[in-house]
Order: sequence, then C-alpha cells, then structure tokens
Amino acid sequence: MSRGRIWAVLPAAGVGRRMGGPVPKQYLSLAGRPVIARTLDRLLAVPGVAGAVVALSPEDDHWDAVGYRHDKPVQRVPGGAERCDSVLSALRWLCEQGAGREYALVHDAVRPCVTLEEVQRLIATAADDQGGLLGFPVRDTLKRDDGAGHVAGTTDRDGLWHALTPQLFPVAALAQALERAVEAGLTVTDDASAMEAAGVRPRLVTGEATNIKITRPTDLALAEAILQAQQH
Repeated sequence: MSRGRIWAVLPAAGVGRRMGGPVPKQYLSLAGRPVIARTLDRLLAVPGVAGAVVALSPEDDHWDAVGYRHDKPVQRVPGGAERCDSVLSALRWLCEQGAGREYALVHDAVRPCVTLEEVQRLIATAADDQGGLLGFPVRDTLKRDDGAGHVAGTTDRDGLWHALTPQLFPVAALAQALERAVEAGLTVTDDASAMEAAGVRPRLVTGEATNIKITRPTDLALAEAILQAQQH
C-alpha cells in the first residue's frame, strides 16, 4: 500500500434550504458549538490527517465568526454552486501546493458524528489508487415511487449500500475525474460516482449508521444524542 499525506476536504458552500432557517446548517449550534467545528475536530483528530481545506461560499460571513483554530492548518478556499464545484476548488488548491499525489479525505461538513475508528478503518483499507468510501449495507425494504405517490415496485436490496463520507481518493485523480464528469454533464452525487465514471472501482468500507448527515431540524437533536452516547 502506497500512502502519502492525507488532507481533509470539506465542501461547505451550501445554504441548507431544507433546514428552513437564516443560518446555513453547517453553522447551527450542536451541543454548544457550530456543526462544522465539531466535524473538523473529528477529522483533524485522525493522526494521518495533515490538515483541512474548507470550501465556502464567497459570500459566507459566518466562518470568521466561528474563529476555528487547530494545531493543524485549516485553509479556506472559494466554493461553488454545486458540491462538486466546491470539492474541485479544494482539490485545485491542493494541486497548486504540490499535493496532487497525496490523498483527499472528502467529508460532508454536516456529518459531525463520524468516529475516529471508522475514518482510520477507511484509511487503512483504501489509501491506494482505487480509493474508497464509508458505507453500510441497506437493511430496509426499498420501494420505488411511480411519480404519483404510489408504489411502482419493490427493489432488491441485495448488494446495495448506503454511501457515506468520508471518501478517500488521490487528489489529482479525483480532480481529473470530477472535471471529466462535469464536462460530460454527468450527475455527480458524490466523489465515488465521479471515480466510477472514470473506470475506478472504489472499495466499500463498513462505516457506522450513527454517521448521520444533518439536513433537517430533527437531525440536530439526533446528532446531539449520538455525540452524548459516544462520550460514554
């Protein structure tokens, strides 16, 4: 296994419309601290992570108020209209710093409950040219909607996984894959899908169901309960 330095990449230029509030969801208070600060704490606590690159909207006036500080470097770069644009901005900055052959650990800024153990498991398993992502097998029965609110059919869940983050890939390879996917007009819902379109077969590494993404108001209370449970 060839392993270089690893950089956490957080696309955080979104406004979180589903939360319905004036403050982007990454800045909402979670157990007394902004969500994004708790997420960065988790990632930067990983021994193999050298620092973080945070892609924020150019109009973001919340980040400076957070005043986030860490012993490891945290770099702000301009984000874009879509998630992939923000990730690309961070990757291009890393390439400019000579880190193209190192690794990007791309993680949703609103997944603050990720554990040290699952990130280390991902790094130990997927720090190579194929890369990989955290996920867990689908356990529930899946129904397909007919577009009118009725069931069109039941989908076989065998072999299906919930895709989580972080997702780990070589910096330059991921940047190239994302650029090609965007140019081709592909819908890029996560970084692994861009690598898949480039012919790569990323590894699926088992993560935890507690690694939730905060998208709706009720998720904040759930995330706080998870954080409390993780402390015991």
